[in-house]
Amino acid sequence: QLQLAESGGGLVQPGGSLRLSCAASGFTLNPYAIGWFRQAPGKVREGVSCISSSGGSTNYADSVKGRFTISRDNAKNTVYLQMNSLKTEDTAVYYCAARMIYYSSGCNATGMHSWGKGKLVTVSS
Repeated sequence: QLQLAESGGGLVQPGGSLRLSCAASGFTLNPYAIGWFRQAPGKVREGVSCISSSGGSTNYADSVKGRFTISRDNAKNTVYLQMNSLKTEDTAVYYCAARMIYYSSGCNATGMHSWGKGKLVTVSS
């Protein structure tokens, strides 16, 4: 059974950094494109960043471009989201999910499965 689990959330001050990890169990991540999504209280879920199965292609929401970096280590069966220059508006529960197809047009939830339970990231002074 495909399972993903996020780790690395927490509380950080504005301007700070955090790294989220998305680890797979029960299967190898190699064939899958992986996406990071977030949902803030009272808001709809937003696609933050997606990465292709090889790691050679990525895309980002405009709100995080230049601040967040997605990467993957297939040998460790893990995908990362490095978040720098965090803002209060980045506060949300962050989720990772998988699908077989990478869409260069943008990071959306179409076809995503094996959602993790999410990790809370709070950016506050």
